[in-house]
Amino acid sequence: MTDPQLTILVVGSTGSIGRRVVDEALRRGHRPRALVRSPDRTPALNPDAEAVVGDLTDSATLAAAVDDVDAVIFTHGDNSNAEAVNYGAVRNVLNALAGRPVRIALMTTIGVTVLRDSSKWKRRGERLVRASGNEYTIVRPGWFDMNDADQVAIAPRQGDTHQTGTPADGVIARRQIARVLVDSLTNPEAAHKTFELVAARGPEQDDLGLVFAALTTDPDDALDGPGDAANLPLDGEPASVRTDLDHIRAQR
Repeated sequence: MTDPQLTILVVGSTGSIGRRVVDEALRRGHRPRALVRSPDRTPALNPDAEAVVGDLTDSATLAAAVDDVDAVIFTHGDNSNAEAVNYGAVRNVLNALAGRPVRIALMTTIGVTVLRDSSKWKRRGERLVRASGNEYTIVRPGWFDMNDADQVAIAPRQGDTHQTGTPADGVIARRQIARVLVDSLTNPEAAHKTFELVAARGPEQDDLGLVFAALTTDPDDALDGPGDAANLPLDGEPASVRTDLDHIRAQR
């Protein structure tokens, strides 16, 4: 049985993970649509990908980007503009979709539950995805490309318990992040799962179904992932964040 062919909007398509996601989606027979800020960014992309211009900080510019897409993969990030980018891109794409259901894969980061400004905004983006009513997978990668040659077994964890802020928290290859994000869109075992993506000693698995199946599913209507620290209570959140959550829920 082959996977369905999806039109996939890739947010953050010219970044180090986004470019690999575009390549992996093409390899898997999908139709990636790469969101770029301006036409001069398209040379960084695989020429077989469709490019669409839009500003991820402005939902009014995203109509063409989301038109008829089956799925969205978010690989964006800008910790110097965390509210506008890390969080705003998720909110704005969901608002542009206006409740139309799509499959979502959101990349955030290991250590997302640490109370830093940048990570709090990523975590708030996770909450919007969970609230949206869409099928989703939330992937929190460890340190990019710091794994050894024999350290390629995909070994996800949950609960965000490793928080030294160093590669000791976990490492993973960029190509593996792209593989997991793309695979999650069509693997039913990945639905409604939130996990830290790290590698262990051993060979990489050919089939990720058993890897996804071993993970705990996010509880219905949960704000956070299984085992996450309850250190960002909703009643202490900015009014704008609570309003955004209510708006996204109302579109379901």
